[in-house]
Amino acid sequence: MDQGQELGAKGARVFAVVNQKGGVGKSTTAVNLAAGLGELGSKVLLVDLDPQGNATSGYGLDKNQRPECIYNALLGDTPIEELIEPVEVEHVFIVPSTIQLAGAEIELVSAFSREAKLKSILAPILDDFDYVIIDCPPSLGLLTVNALTAAQGVIIPVQCEYYALEGLSKLLESVKLVKTHLNASLEVFGVLMTMYDARTRLSSQVVAEVRDFFGETVFDTIIPRSVRLSEAPSFGQPITIYNPSGRGAEAYRSLAKEVIGRV
Repeated sequence: MDQGQELGAKGARVFAVVNQKGGVGKSTTAVNLAAGLGELGSKVLLVDLDPQGNATSGYGLDKNQRPECIYNALLGDTPIEELIEPVEVEHVFIVPSTIQLAGAEIELVSAFSREAKLKSILAPILDDFDYVIIDCPPSLGLLTVNALTAAQGVIIPVQCEYYALEGLSKLLESVKLVKTHLNASLEVFGVLMTMYDARTRLSSQVVAEVRDFFGETVFDTIIPRSVRLSEAPSFGQPITIYNPSGRGAEAYRSLAKEVIGRV
């Protein structure tokens, strides 16, 4: 029995990729971590919970031409099984997002058990996957709270730039509140340094600062700043397909192995 089969028998490990700051590599991480895990033989479901739909288009799906998306499971009667689509990477599947999801924050306010909607719709399919990765919107609204309520682990991408730690205390407070009131099993699984530029002293200083703050929670893997990594989404491919031998692909493969090792 392989690694994936063993995990699947226990139900999927659910991770929310979260940072309320935009532009930190959140969707890039969700897309490419899913691809890296899929390459290793794990069966992965990527849930695009961001109305911008970057994870959806990052796998080459047209977010403007989908009759239904995660919105229809969250606030309609569509079973999530009907929304799952295969992607170009073997073992990887996605529940897409469209701009329709933008209204969900407001509509969820009056919904019954509003913080746990995502958890309840994912429940029937957890035994079908080894990992579920949720790409969250760049905010701490109800969609992100739903992701935190459904997840066991939080993965926080942090950009190697000035003010990297700015806003993280607010995020950690939100995680703590969800853990206290909604999901006792929630933990910060890992902090991922992204957009690392080895040519600058700043990048090294930021990594050191974040390691001081988070300790061993920070992944050993560091994602480099890479033109190919930036280009890949516009071609609708994860970096492991768009530039399989490049530094970005190798970094996300390394991250996937590190995630499996921690699990």
